[in-house]
Amino acid sequence: MRLTDLHRTTGFRLATLFLALFGAAALVLFSYLYVEITGFEKERIDDWLVREHAGVRREAAADLVESFNRQSQYDTRNQRPFGLFDPAGRRIAGGFPGDLPRIPYFDKPFPMRLEVLSGHPPARCIAARLPDARIALQCQNTRDLDHFDEELLHVLLSAGALTLSVGLLGAVLIGVGSMRRLDAVTASIRSIVAGDLSRRLPVHTKNDDLDRLVRVVNGMLDEIERLMHEVKGVCDAIAHDLRTPLTRLIASLERAQRRVMSEAEYRTTIDDVITEAVGIQRTFNAMLRISEIENGARREHFAAVDLASVAEDVFEFYEPAAEERRLSFTLHRDEAVSFEMQGDANLLFEAVANLTENAIKFARAGGQVQLELFRNPEGVGIRVIDDGPGIAPKEREAVLRRFYRGEASRHTPGSGLGLSLVNAVAGMHGMVVRFEGAQPGCKIALVKCAEASR
Repeated sequence: MRLTDLHRTTGFRLATLFLALFGAAALVLFSYLYVEITGFEKERIDDWLVREHAGVRREAAADLVESFNRQSQYDTRNQRPFGLFDPAGRRIAGGFPGDLPRIPYFDKPFPMRLEVLSGHPPARCIAARLPDARIALQCQNTRDLDHFDEELLHVLLSAGALTLSVGLLGAVLIGVGSMRRLDAVTASIRSIVAGDLSRRLPVHTKNDDLDRLVRVVNGMLDEIERLMHEVKGVCDAIAHDLRTPLTRLIASLERAQRRVMSEAEYRTTIDDVITEAVGIQRTFNAMLRISEIENGARREHFAAVDLASVAEDVFEFYEPAAEERRLSFTLHRDEAVSFEMQGDANLLFEAVANLTENAIKFARAGGQVQLELFRNPEGVGIRVIDDGPGIAPKEREAVLRRFYRGEASRHTPGSGLGLSLVNAVAGMHGMVVRFEGAQPGCKIALVKCAEASR
């Protein structure tokens, strides 16, 4: 952004708006201070004039000449010119130079220019008409007061101008800061659009509204990057894992095409092709199933599910397979404890069944497999335990990804999607797949945390 675009930034506009509001408030405050301070000084002079006026009214008529002359002796600078005038307006006593000026009204203070003095200074005066028709005039030179008013006005205007200048400078700095932050964010977004998915929007330590928005966007970018890597990994895994069965399928068809075979050999070849095709179809069905679960569309049909009933169904379903491998297959649960939770019974059955199938597949011959239901302050869940080769700690996160197959399972039948499906079902139900220590063997828990269930 250019500096000419400064006025378009939200920060500059908000700063200037608050500056205008503050300027209006300051103008009202300064005006109030000016009026009150100048008014106070004016009232103080008027109060003094009223007191002097009352003194003249109380004083004897014969003593007024002496009193006015005595006052003029102390007022050498004509700061308080007093004058006593006869009915014709000629000065009788006092230091007021010249004859009686025009009096707008009596017995109340009034402003007047002292034309008879040098510079024609302003003054506040009060006049009294005495019983003997004489007129007493008492004034207070207000040149110093007017100078004070001018200086006060200058100070207030200077303070206002300085405040507005500093405020405007602050608005410019805020606007420039906003422009720089937006430029940095824009540059990062352009880099991301250009293909650098590892780039993130810059975050400052202010933790303001923009930082909170940036953190949310960065979280979204993290998820997008993860999904993009996952899509790439899935594509690579599909190409790798399906290449072998497709190669075998094509080889079987080409062999049948080139060779002269008996009906039995043709039938055997067709059976092999069907087996390979069914395996490929099963892989794609599993992928579609995981995508359907991760979509979360079935979450709105959640209902109360007894996890113990799900475990019992899985136990009954796999008990023959365990007997075939001569495994000790047991189910442990506390009859007095409720294992009810919100969820989809079919999906939970599918997840527990996948864990159980893996346990039976990898348990050592004549070994044991256990299903264990538990409820504790942490939450409710089911644990599947076997005494097979287990999963190395460094592979425990990787096995939840699609098509990943650990070293122990690389040479066994399967597509590497079973634990991915379990993880998808767990995420849909607000559960976590937890690998717990088991020596030897593998112990996997599917846990619904207490906080998530509330």
